[in-house]
Amino acid sequence: MFDYGTFSFESKAQVLEQAKKYWNPDKTQFWTDAGVDLVIDRREEYFLWDMDGRRLIDMHLNGGTYNLGHRNAEIMAAVVEGLQHFDIGNHHFPSVARTALAQRLVESAPASITKVAFGSGGGEAIDIALKSARHATQRRKIVSIIKAYHGHTGLAVATGDDRFSKLFLSDRPDEFVQVPFGDVDAMEQALSAGDVAAVIMETIPATYGFPLPPAGYLEAVKELTERHDTLYIADEVQTGLMRTGEMWGITKHGIEPDIMVAGKGLSGGIYPITAAMLGDRAAQWLDQDGFAHISTFGGAELGCVAAIKTLEITSRPEVRSSVHEITDVFAAGLARIKADHADWFVGIRQNGVVIGLEFNHPDGAKYVMRELYENGVWAIFSTLDPSVLQFKPGLLLSRELCDDVLERLNVAVGKAALAAKAG
Repeated sequence: MFDYGTFSFESKAQVLEQAKKYWNPDKTQFWTDAGVDLVIDRREEYFLWDMDGRRLIDMHLNGGTYNLGHRNAEIMAAVVEGLQHFDIGNHHFPSVARTALAQRLVESAPASITKVAFGSGGGEAIDIALKSARHATQRRKIVSIIKAYHGHTGLAVATGDDRFSKLFLSDRPDEFVQVPFGDVDAMEQALSAGDVAAVIMETIPATYGFPLPPAGYLEAVKELTERHDTLYIADEVQTGLMRTGEMWGITKHGIEPDIMVAGKGLSGGIYPITAAMLGDRAAQWLDQDGFAHISTFGGAELGCVAAIKTLEITSRPEVRSSVHEITDVFAAGLARIKADHADWFVGIRQNGVVIGLEFNHPDGAKYVMRELYENGVWAIFSTLDPSVLQFKPGLLLSRELCDDVLERLNVAVGKAALAAKAG
């Protein structure tokens, strides 16, 4: 019997059966067929335990949600203390918690950012960003990148890959235009008519496998947006919060975006909260009609408490140093593994602890993912390019755990190469 207090299950098999019946049959079956029958039970720091008792080192972190580890003790303590004062709050009124977090986010952000609007999920924060850009420019068209991913809500899903937008009849080529990543000429052509409200870009596209922007590319796009009176939206949901070795990845390019979006790790992995950080022009609607976007759970006060503590931990000098040390350890270790498997392991995409591993097979990352799972590590293939494994070390990994992961990866890469050849 697995007793979780307010509910219980007799077995893992019962969970899988009822997940198909009541939750998501296709996704549940997909993971079973993929050889990843994971149902997470206990979780602590950078470890997960399956209901069968298997321990996994978490190198997925749910897209960076667990940058500071699962059930981080400091964040949990802050939320428990916050419960003495706060609950979700009332979204209509000024809030001490929302005001405190908004101030800290603005202070952490590029100088162009002056206001914050809150959501409960990343897609909602992207929707706020897009609506803000449309209001500011009085234009409707949005330009994004082919194979982009910005969430699944109403406007956000239209900016991403058509696998998701077409399913819900959200593909609108007259309003949502996509161009290839790294192609400045295509971006210039998309903006040349002067009718684009915003360009939205992940600083490093995550679901596409973390392809690194060519030198000068993001800077060139920012210059184009300024030339054509278009707003630049930096999606920092997966590259923000020190994952590139800076609080916000976009600052490594010297860019001050008109809008910047944060999510996932902002929650500390404890309480959902996301933010659309707005420059003066993008924030005009907050002066005109502050009720124009309403979100009952956006900026929930307990989420603000978790986010304030998350920002405080993440901004510590020793955490920045930790990220740089982890970056160097993995850069050296991955290069050694790649050299040992040169025909199979063909590329390393790394900026800080944002890492994509390229394999010489269209589904290569799925093979590696499965072998890693068998060898006690959880990492996930890139949905829109399954040849690339998303590899996401936490910000506080110990050197011992880094070395352990690299040893397990070396074994998994070798076994995956054999499995792929066998078909």
